[in-house]
Amino acid sequence: MTLIQRGKSKTFHLLRRVPTRYAEVDSREKVCISLHTDSRREAETRAAGAWSGLIESWELRLRGRSNDAEESYKAAKEIARSKGFRFMPVKEVAELPIDEIIDRVLATIGPNGKPSIEISKGTLGTARAPEITVSRALKAFWDLAADRTLGKNTDQIRRWENPRKKAVANFIKAVGDIRIDHISADDMLDWKEWWLDRVRSGEVTAGTANKDFVYFGDIMETVNQGKRLGLALPVRGWNIRNREDRPERPAFSTDWIKEKLLAPDALAGLNPDARGLVIGMINTGYRPSEGACLTSAQIRLDVNIPYISIEPVGRTLKTKQAKRKIPLLGVSLEIFREFPNGFERYHKSGNVSNTINKYLTENGLRETPAHSLYSLRHSFQERMIAARVDDRIRRELFGHRLTEEKYGDPGLDVKRDQLRAAAIY
Repeated sequence: MTLIQRGKSKTFHLLRRVPTRYAEVDSREKVCISLHTDSRREAETRAAGAWSGLIESWELRLRGRSNDAEESYKAAKEIARSKGFRFMPVKEVAELPIDEIIDRVLATIGPNGKPSIEISKGTLGTARAPEITVSRALKAFWDLAADRTLGKNTDQIRRWENPRKKAVANFIKAVGDIRIDHISADDMLDWKEWWLDRVRSGEVTAGTANKDFVYFGDIMETVNQGKRLGLALPVRGWNIRNREDRPERPAFSTDWIKEKLLAPDALAGLNPDARGLVIGMINTGYRPSEGACLTSAQIRLDVNIPYISIEPVGRTLKTKQAKRKIPLLGVSLEIFREFPNGFERYHKSGNVSNTINKYLTENGLRETPAHSLYSLRHSFQERMIAARVDDRIRRELFGHRLTEEKYGDPGLDVKRDQLRAAAIY
């Protein structure tokens, strides 16, 4: 860097050639920046910061010229902040007091003494908001919501992403891949009507439609906030009301489990790991995804009271209460002795429920059409209630939130003793 002294005060200035990269935003061949000191040592200290600040300013202006609408818009906001202003759309700038408008106009003057288009985009708010379509918003959402998948394994991330992809795809199918700043209440009404036609025909339930509305609204609002677009999006409050939409999942009766599911060869057509997961669920009530992820470290058969430990190993749990220890009894203990390392085929795959439910259907093993693999969890709950298992222990074994303050731990022995009457042998 070249330092020169100028004027009667002998103030040091930094003299440097404008890099070719920035020629399109600064037409000067060289720049001369006052360092506001007559001390060479102080000037040398300040020179690097002054040059760095100038580079940053040039880079912002280059970004303001970017063909990427989002990048250009973001740069305009940063330019406004660097000049000491809050970014405002040009319509709002026009409504400011005249002295504030003048300040913003004067701030558009670039280093060469001429107004800069890039600076004006920020200080005068002439930058156009990026035209983000619904499909592009989904792509932006994955980055903006990256913190929501921390700790999830590959399969959990896939299952988290899929319903969101479906919601956006359904909106595009019904309304189109429009810009998100163009989404109107009429568009949402059109989408609701599209869903209502499917609900009335019995093709889907209202609950299915409502999930799409929730996911879609979250995606659009996350992008709106994350990209600082400042849009008033009408994406909430479109749920379809239907009290009969979500009947409670039925529980398998104890007789059905004993006579049908545990009948010789009833589950023989399933692959061994899927069969083991079904039987392991009978006296534990674990969620299918919890059972699928159990490893040898979480299956304790070498202790006085054998148990499984549901933990966030390689995945996240549904709730913090889901972390728990469940004693093994009856048929579930027997199956885990057969599978001491867990159901390895499904450690990284989440399609076990689909596989099992398809098998139950094809082999007449659903007690009613509404029954599914998950019904075993409800059966476990009902048998515990019938056996008068203490409410707190039931909630802990089921992984549900306690209704009162938790003091102490009832211990595996207490849980085992209370579960004996509810277990199937």
